[in-house]
Amino acid sequence: MKPRQPANQVRIIAGIWRGRRLSFAPLPGLRPTPNRVRETLFNWLAPVIRGARCLDLYAGSGALGMEAASRGAAEVVLVDSDPRVVAGLERQRESLCAHQVRLVQAEVMQWLSGPSSRFDIVFLDPPFHSRMLPSCMQQLETRGWLADQARIYIEAEKGLVPDLPENWELLRSKVAGQVGYHLARFSRDGSG
Repeated sequence: MKPRQPANQVRIIAGIWRGRRLSFAPLPGLRPTPNRVRETLFNWLAPVIRGARCLDLYAGSGALGMEAASRGAAEVVLVDSDPRVVAGLERQRESLCAHQVRLVQAEVMQWLSGPSSRFDIVFLDPPFHSRMLPSCMQQLETRGWLADQARIYIEAEKGLVPDLPENWELLRSKVAGQVGYHLARFSRDGSG
């Protein structure tokens, strides 16, 4: 039997920081993506992660963004509104010397309405039952945040299959416990 992971910690699964544990604030509603879900997700992303520009919205524990950086993403932007979360992410960034990681403390929807930059991979994991997915997906597409053929990871409560914008194609979809997770691809011309 595997030893139980300490509360308020996640482990980086692979890459240059493999096995390193990341601590995060014990805040209500902050739920890191489970290890087995992250492992599956990054297997899906393996062909496109190295050298990618990644955007982690609702960064929380930092598990997705730091895993991406560990696996060779060229740049990772972590966005979260809670100053305690951002302070914890800054400690993680410093302890890992993760120079490719940039932190932004802002409300996600407000930040997405600002000047955009194209990303190859977007992690979209808003708080469960927040109903933020449709508006976030709309902003990502219409405000120019997605590179052509960008991959968008969507995590939501089990049973909620997001209604994707027209130019998005659902590539993968799975359920683990109470988590539904999905990988979509954006195509600028809608051809997939």
